[in-house]
Amino acid sequence: MQSIIPAKDELLFLPLGGTGEIGMNLTLYGHDGAWIAVDLGITFGGDDFPDHPVMMADPAFIAARRERLAGIILTHGHEDHIGALPYLWQKLRCPIYATPFTAALVRSKLVSTGSDDAPLVEVALGARVQVGPFSVEYVTMTHSIPEPNALLIKTSEGAVLHTGDWKLDDRPVVGRGYDHPRLVALRREPLLAMVCDSTNAVVPGHTGSEGSLFEPLLRLGEQATGRILVTAFASNIARLVTLARVAGTLGRRFGVVGQAMERMVAVARGTGYWPGDLPELLDGRHLGHLPPAEVFAVCTGSQGEANAALTRISQDMHRDLLLDPGDTVIFSSRVIPGNEGAVERIYRRLRALGIHVLTDHDAPIHVSGHPAEEDLRRLYNWVQPPLVIPVHGTPRHLAANAEIAAACHVPHTAIVENGALCRLSRGGLQRLGQIDTGRLSVRPDGRLAPVLPDVLQEMRARVH
Repeated sequence: MQSIIPAKDELLFLPLGGTGEIGMNLTLYGHDGAWIAVDLGITFGGDDFPDHPVMMADPAFIAARRERLAGIILTHGHEDHIGALPYLWQKLRCPIYATPFTAALVRSKLVSTGSDDAPLVEVALGARVQVGPFSVEYVTMTHSIPEPNALLIKTSEGAVLHTGDWKLDDRPVVGRGYDHPRLVALRREPLLAMVCDSTNAVVPGHTGSEGSLFEPLLRLGEQATGRILVTAFASNIARLVTLARVAGTLGRRFGVVGQAMERMVAVARGTGYWPGDLPELLDGRHLGHLPPAEVFAVCTGSQGEANAALTRISQDMHRDLLLDPGDTVIFSSRVIPGNEGAVERIYRRLRALGIHVLTDHDAPIHVSGHPAEEDLRRLYNWVQPPLVIPVHGTPRHLAANAEIAAACHVPHTAIVENGALCRLSRGGLQRLGQIDTGRLSVRPDGRLAPVLPDVLQEMRARVH
């Protein structure tokens, strides 16, 4: 495998992370002597693997061939798609391509780790860019962060549609809607395959819209008498905008608490995704000085992260904001598998303080950013790909996605694993061999170390 050089008359597909698992997305495409990487993400060890709090796919295969790596193409700004850049860019040292919101997030990450010499190419929404022998078109989608993109990757041998993370949201709160005309027109492209998000493939029906959450969140807010504290994913700018509108309707002062959320709001304001008609954004340091009935705060910590704002608030240890009995905490989020124990501990501590705790079991106050079964059906019927390769999911999710594609009369489906080197052609997918893959873990001193084989085996066994 050491001599692999993509030929001019072939298109290679090689996932190194994010296939058979959720997180650590890293996919390689090879053609005409060159490679491109799509996304470079991380995942978190959680309670199951506390000695490995942050992990990423080992890029050893492509790092050994970095002179042939034409670029890193980013689909959107979530950590499981961009979070490894500060750790791995020095190993790869190639241009990075991203749309403006994602580029702003990446720029701050690279500067903070001394990699501000990285060439970061800002690509307009819907634009095409030439990266080595690859022509890459950004196709606008909807998701739970601004500027999610599918990538149409075109070569002389054919094209691949790499969906990234997506949903079909007809009422997005911020940003553009998905590009329906372009998605339908893709059936006329020389597609060889669609590489598709599988995260919610086991969920029946349609994924809900961000635009549906204002009313149920407002109703919960109207019932609260003390402080209202909402926790949500920091990257979900649309949710933060909705919550700001709820706060304004209730006549409460609005602020965010937690560094990750503060950074996201700053980027949203700088890139035009924070509407000008929202209530004044109060500095989080001032929230604790207001009468309880005036406070509407949004904070980090929906997954029980040890250093997040909500964790410290639940321990009565936050420097700016403390809660009293009768206050309300709303979890406008879902619990990511593996974080159940940490979140349950937050619930118990808050309830012991006399806090009212509300979740999506009490009201429809969260929607996913990924396609459910009927959304997948719609996209397959629009695009009509000849081959679907499910990614971004556990084996159960990949199998469910493949079944949906087959039911939509997609001629071929292929479930592959990380490290599977494949050739894509009009005849389908051909497996050429298996590349050794692993994970790197961030040590307490910030350096990277391989996850040991026995631990890696246990991690992989848990997702089956």
